[in-house]
Amino acid sequence: MLFYVSLTLLFTTLCVDAMPAKRQALAQVITKCTVPKTAALTFDDGPYTYTTEVANMLTAAGAKGTFFFNGNNYECIYAAENVARVKNAYEKGHQIASHTWKHNDLATLSADQVNSEMGLLEEALERILGVKTTFTRPPFGSYNTVVQQVAAARNQTIVIWDFDSGDSSGKTAAESEAAYTALAAANPPTILTLNHETMEGTVKQVLPAAIAALKAKGYSLVTVAECLGVAPYSSVGTPQAGPFTCAS
Repeated sequence: MLFYVSLTLLFTTLCVDAMPAKRQALAQVITKCTVPKTAALTFDDGPYTYTTEVANMLTAAGAKGTFFFNGNNYECIYAAENVARVKNAYEKGHQIASHTWKHNDLATLSADQVNSEMGLLEEALERILGVKTTFTRPPFGSYNTVVQQVAAARNQTIVIWDFDSGDSSGKTAAESEAAYTALAAANPPTILTLNHETMEGTVKQVLPAAIAALKAKGYSLVTVAECLGVAPYSSVGTPQAGPFTCAS
């Protein structure tokens, strides 16, 4: 009888060990637009000095862009001038999304740290605008399974790109402009770009040329959500009064 019980326990243990662990959901990773003949111009690392200029330039051209904002990278998002910049871009119909709190490489962080980096920025956008964003761009485009798991748990879609202007990797404004000219000439079905609003050359020289080149080829310059045919936010509510600081 003892021998029989031992065999039964052994068999049960082996069966349990052989069962696969429950898989955690992974966030979707977007690298391309899906709506034909759309181009999504995106801007990382703000809010910053040029945010309003970029938003106004796009609006004047009948275009929409997507701003992937940080919470406390170049400047604190809760500073009065940055709150105004964020609100101006949002009110003009541009999409506001997450680039996390401090621009850390998420692939080097623990799940708790990734959750904090995402959560603090999402909280800031909800405080300032009243929106719950569903799009996040990991700094440097760096992510792993842990990042995807945390993003999925937070109802976030990860957005990368299929065209990099190179403005943060050493290209001059002239080189970035030439890259856009070549991109427009290639006339791909859709375009999802990476730019940095913290680069003066990008704002003053590259962006006007890019808008003109892409419009000349018949592209609709839209937000990331629009180029995917989905909603930009999971909910839209009322902004909070504040004031808030990056230390709280």
